[in-house]
Amino acid sequence: MKQQRASGILLHPTSLPGPDGIGDLGPEAYRWIDFLARTGTQFWQVLPLGPTGYGDSPYQCFSAFAGNPYIISAARLLDQGLLKKSDLADRPDFPIEKVDYGPVIEWKIKLLKRSYKQFRSIKQKKYLDTFSSFKESQKEWLEPFATFMAIKAEHGNASWSEWPESLRKRDPEILKAFIAEHQEDIEFQNYLQFIFNEQWQGLRSYAKKKGIRIIGDIPIFVAYDSADVWANKELFYLDQEGLPTVVAGVPPDYFSRTGQLWGNPLYKWDLHKKNNYQWWLKRMASVLNQVDIIRLDHFRGFEAYWEIPFGNETAEEGRWVKGPGQDFFSAVKTQLGELPIIAEDLGVITTEVKQMRDDFNLPGMKILQFAFASDPDDDFLPHNYPVNCVAYTGTHDNDTTLGWYTSAPEREKDFCRRYLARSGNDISWSMIRTLWRSTAAWVLSPMQDFLSLGNWARMNYPGNASGNWGWRIHPDAINESLVNRLHETNYLYGRLPEDEKESIRKKLEEQTSGQVMPH
Repeated sequence: MKQQRASGILLHPTSLPGPDGIGDLGPEAYRWIDFLARTGTQFWQVLPLGPTGYGDSPYQCFSAFAGNPYIISAARLLDQGLLKKSDLADRPDFPIEKVDYGPVIEWKIKLLKRSYKQFRSIKQKKYLDTFSSFKESQKEWLEPFATFMAIKAEHGNASWSEWPESLRKRDPEILKAFIAEHQEDIEFQNYLQFIFNEQWQGLRSYAKKKGIRIIGDIPIFVAYDSADVWANKELFYLDQEGLPTVVAGVPPDYFSRTGQLWGNPLYKWDLHKKNNYQWWLKRMASVLNQVDIIRLDHFRGFEAYWEIPFGNETAEEGRWVKGPGQDFFSAVKTQLGELPIIAEDLGVITTEVKQMRDDFNLPGMKILQFAFASDPDDDFLPHNYPVNCVAYTGTHDNDTTLGWYTSAPEREKDFCRRYLARSGNDISWSMIRTLWRSTAAWVLSPMQDFLSLGNWARMNYPGNASGNWGWRIHPDAINESLVNRLHETNYLYGRLPEDEKESIRKKLEEQTSGQVMPH
């Protein structure tokens, strides 16, 4: 993947400001794109965009193909005539800097049902035609997903493992009868996906016009309680009742002493290979219809993954099992050509994983917060970066930079201050500047670091099942001072878009024209 020096910001849409308790795809998202463009920042990295379930994690979604209806914008529905002003009159007072998911979900579902009722009543041809076209073009994943969500709603949102046996095992006659009886509920799910797609594609188109590329995220594993597993049981290690026999995670590492027990079902890679990885290729194509570049989460799992017996309480006991390896990426390359993939190669990385990454010329990831626990030979220190990498101050799984520095051992803080040649008083921006001037082609930082926020703004604690994914930008956080500071940093370290660099060069030439330059 060809890389020119550029920078980006990691911010999930749920973290945007807005009146409905959660960031969405409305006016604030467009203002966000404007902010990126004004600062010369060329990348917006998001987390997975799927519909979240228990724990609200974007890494545990009800579908690997569907969009999250909770980030549909009420303001845009109002503009489209799909909501009335009176529909918003009973909007609750939501926290400004945190997503309180319970009340938010209750409110958004209420709004979306009002919107669907309005959609059904107006029957405008432009909507009905595009709705029909969307359903037809996406039916391979949309039909099972919409049915899955309707069944889930009918059974109090219980996991599909708790449904009646006939529905768990997808008895054709029972499914047919359910679909006939719940057509309106299924159509509502279709509508939500249609509206999400319309709003997201509109925002993506705007970003493209502004020169902003979007980096998306594909978790290697999918949630057990998902339409993907329910509709494709043969592709996963499940018993006859549909329960996993083994599950995913990682052994103990610097994130967790007992490892991370993710609990996702594991793939039967031999069957995927036999089908030429068709399910995976469709998944990749679907995400690339939403974003420009994919961060492939847990890249090392394609070479070998940690298999944990189902029922274990931690990830400490397990075994490494070979994944599909280079054969998988060869199949993806055959379909996609140049691979628009960032390899999330963090953790304990073997020679085989590095070889797989390098054979396909995929940029790996570097995390600056990891750099100060050893010595100057540490791979995470900027002077050791290869050009072909994507470097971060931290990711959604890390503390904020200020939070990290505040709680780091004194030895690490001392090494950090000496390396940065700074006092530590403005640690977030000191780290940003050091990263930006590195040789890494692409550099990114979570928005929390640009705002110099502490631990309270952390997005996720790996291994914690709840209390994550809630941080939001304060509506007044983005101001002219921040715009100017970030633009200056992008300019100084050669990370502005080429056309903007050229414009600045011409202005400098005009300013110095006729002047005698000092020797």
